Amino acid sequence: MVLDFTKMNGAGNDFVLVDNRAQKVRLTRDQIVRLCDRHRGVGADGVILLGPSPSGQADWGWEFYNCDGSSGEMCGNGARCFARFVQRLTGPPGELTFETGAGIITASFQGERVTVNLTRPRDLRLNEPVPLSTGTETIHSINTGVPHAVIFVPDTDRVAMAQLGPEIRQHPHFGPQGTNVDFAQRLGPNHLRVRTFERGVEGETLACGTGVTAVALIAARRYGLSSPVRIQVRSGGELEVSFKDEGGEFADVRLSGPAEFVFEGRIEL
Repeated sequence: MVLDFTKMNGAGNDFVLVDNRAQKVRLTRDQIVRLCDRHRGVGADGVILLGPSPSGQADWGWEFYNCDGSSGEMCGNGARCFARFVQRLTGPPGELTFETGAGIITASFQGERVTVNLTRPRDLRLNEPVPLSTGTETIHSINTGVPHAVIFVPDTDRVAMAQLGPEIRQHPHFGPQGTNVDFAQRLGPNHLRVRTFERGVEGETLACGTGVTAVALIAARRYGLSSPVRIQVRSGGELEVSFKDEGGEFADVRLSGPAEFVFEGRIEL
């Protein structure tokens, strides 16, 4: 099979996007892994296919796959890239909607920047002691479309990511599906730095949209940060998370940041 694709990135989190409106593309797990391979394929953190909305309740639908071939419910940076990809293919509307495994997402455009709403966060848990190989750590968690565990540290540059990322990601406390892992540092008022170990990628990525959102919301609860929150990611880029606090519950959670076209190509699978 010869596959036409578009390569994009959102703050360094990169994706292979495929127009599958005709519903003729069926990728196997091995083909997804090959596409994402940075030596033998295109190279990406994930693959996203554009298709019809499964329920008919949104303008479009997506199929999202992590680079290990597993499917993912939601990806914040992927959602922004997907929205610009759809905009380029179908025209320049003020906003569009698409259906994900986590629910229906609305996207709006400000030049190369895209803002997407995220589904209502759930399963917020604060200040839980979790035993690790380095000792007991205080970990917070929330689901922002996918589950995230958050640890606040003095300096994200000094985090033992290769050791702690996989350990927390697979920890029984977050079983059976495991979790994404975010290490966060406070830089100033409403300003954070985040490094993320992503489930499905099984390694650190240069940015994670649902991860920075998780950190922003937990920091709002723990440290009283107010909306919007600016977050610096591993790539050096910056994302912004806005939200409303309605009676102790988060609502209207939005993620804003760049979504950039890198190149288009064709690959034989």
